[in-house]
Amino acid sequence: MISETAKLFYPSVEKLVNEIVAVNHAWKVARKLFGEDSPLSISSQDLKTCLQVRLLRSYAPQQVYLIEDKESEGEPLYSLRLREPIGNRLYAEHLPIRVAKKVLTDKELQQFQKI
Repeated sequence: MISETAKLFYPSVEKLVNEIVAVNHAWKVARKLFGEDSPLSISSQDLKTCLQVRLLRSYAPQQVYLIEDKESEGEPLYSLRLREPIGNRLYAEHLPIRVAKKVLTDKELQQFQKI
């Protein structure tokens, strides 16, 4: 049986993906209500990035990997693609490439893009 401490420090891929999706929705709502530069919007965006980095560092490239989203308009984005669907999801939201370059090492970027 997995201890509560282990669950906290080593969340499942499913739990992380669900948290990323929830925080992403909260960030979008905060942007609409309070503006892009509000503390709540910035904190929500930062939390989503932290969760995505944790997902990648824990489960890439075996269960999730980075791939550039060629269909996105505007800022270049990575999609965090899941190898197996979680619910009806095949990805764990998007991560701007400029942000990925700030929070991940070059070695991690190469490792996490292996398909």
